[in-house]
Amino acid sequence: MDPHQEIKELKELVAHYQDVIRNMSAPIIPSIVPNTILAPIAGYVFRDRFETIRTKVLEYAAEHRDTERVIFDFTGVTMQDVQSFDFNELALELTQLNSALKLMGLRGIYVGFNPRFVREIVHAGIQVDLEVYTTFRSALQALLDEREAKLR
Repeated sequence: MDPHQEIKELKELVAHYQDVIRNMSAPIIPSIVPNTILAPIAGYVFRDRFETIRTKVLEYAAEHRDTERVIFDFTGVTMQDVQSFDFNELALELTQLNSALKLMGLRGIYVGFNPRFVREIVHAGIQVDLEVYTTFRSALQALLDEREAKLR
């Protein structure tokens, strides 16, 4: 096989696997609570990944106009996964994500932040205005309680 052709095929294969990884890094799961989706986030967190998550959620909401709420579950993110991330930059990414959701008419809900992660953000004096719950279950329960109250 021609070395140039082999390099071209290998580059195409790498690009394909990068797309696969990008799609797997930002799954979107419909919730049992109507009009609510879950975006579980696990593993290493970085700027490009936030961009992918933001893009996928907004595209999903554009295609599924009945979507009203997005729960971002950070339970699978460890301190090591954000250790190389500047906490000011991380807070900015969260703020931008939340702003983009609001512009689309979506309610962003965040769950599962690591206590050390929260301490670092607070210690750095960073102000982040997010709706936060300890667990995915507690967020769903709050949404179900709201729904029940509206039905009464």
